[in-house]
Amino acid sequence: MASSPTLCITITNLLILLILFLPTLVLSDSCNEAELSHDTINGGDQSLRYKLAAIASILFAGAVGVTIPLIGKKVPALNPENPVFFMIKAFAAGVILATGFVHILPEAFERLSSPCLGENPWGKFPFTGFVAMVSAIGTLMVDTFATGYYKRQHFSNGKQVVAAGDEEEGRGEDQHAGHVHVHTHATHGHSHGGSTASPSDEESLSHLIRRRIVSQVLELGIVVHSVIIGVSLGASQSPETVKPLLAALSFHQFFEGLGLGGCISQAKFRFSTMAMMVLFFSLTTPVGIVIGIGVSRVYHEQGKTALIVEGVFDSASAGILIYMALVDLLAADFMNPRLQSSMRLLLGANVSLLLGTGCMSFLAKWA
Repeated sequence: MASSPTLCITITNLLILLILFLPTLVLSDSCNEAELSHDTINGGDQSLRYKLAAIASILFAGAVGVTIPLIGKKVPALNPENPVFFMIKAFAAGVILATGFVHILPEAFERLSSPCLGENPWGKFPFTGFVAMVSAIGTLMVDTFATGYYKRQHFSNGKQVVAAGDEEEGRGEDQHAGHVHVHTHATHGHSHGGSTASPSDEESLSHLIRRRIVSQVLELGIVVHSVIIGVSLGASQSPETVKPLLAALSFHQFFEGLGLGGCISQAKFRFSTMAMMVLFFSLTTPVGIVIGIGVSRVYHEQGKTALIVEGVFDSASAGILIYMALVDLLAADFMNPRLQSSMRLLLGANVSLLLGTGCMSFLAKWA
């Protein structure tokens, strides 16, 4: 039976293939060869120093951002049961929403509407909006089919929902790999044999399954874009371009990490899965920068193939992030009875949402 870690590993393999083959798709094919040779000659040595600093800075910022929500069990304010966590999640969701709308989608429009691509067919059809729409619909399909599949696997044939706390989940991961555990508060114990789960257990399990799928699909959308911006930064030969991006992308990765880390913490993955997701998110942009440095002599972001590949990937990434932010993060939390029953908490969540979108939108001036 497929399991949540298996899905995570599958996504990881797909993203590794993306990292390996993206540069080969965007080599040369420049719209303006004169501009290419000029860019590769001037400012290369100075920009390399900024790129190396960017690798360290972005790696640190991304790792810190995605790790902060995961240490919530040790910090009361970051615990998912704390009302303050609703506001933190709203801020992080606002960051992800602004990333899709303000950062990625405009870049995709710019790339796929470039004069370098010609009028036919790129100028005659809105490919950016179309790809983003298809990507959002595809995310919905993956979301619903995967959730339904896991529910059927766990609830069919009277399968038992095993009661387990967070610590027990870590100790028994070998025996229960791939299974979702739900704590049974009514009995304060564990039931075995042929008994079935209570409705409250089934509801808890459904929420946990959803959170696991949401966190993995969300990471997919974030990481695809991270690879692209990493390659673009690494291939840039202009110090004036690289220098402001160093700070802007560090904050960018930190805020995105907060959003992703909040989802991972609620999904209650076993430690090895969480470590793999954190590591992969933290490394994608720095690895993209390294690849960009390696191909900087032959890569040109205004090349026809580069514009098409990056534009399509950006459009797809934007569709994923916008869907996830609105449907799986904001709608789920803002419709939560606990949030709606407290006007103070609801107001705080809305203010946090606006702060998150505002901060990320402000960074769009540089990155």
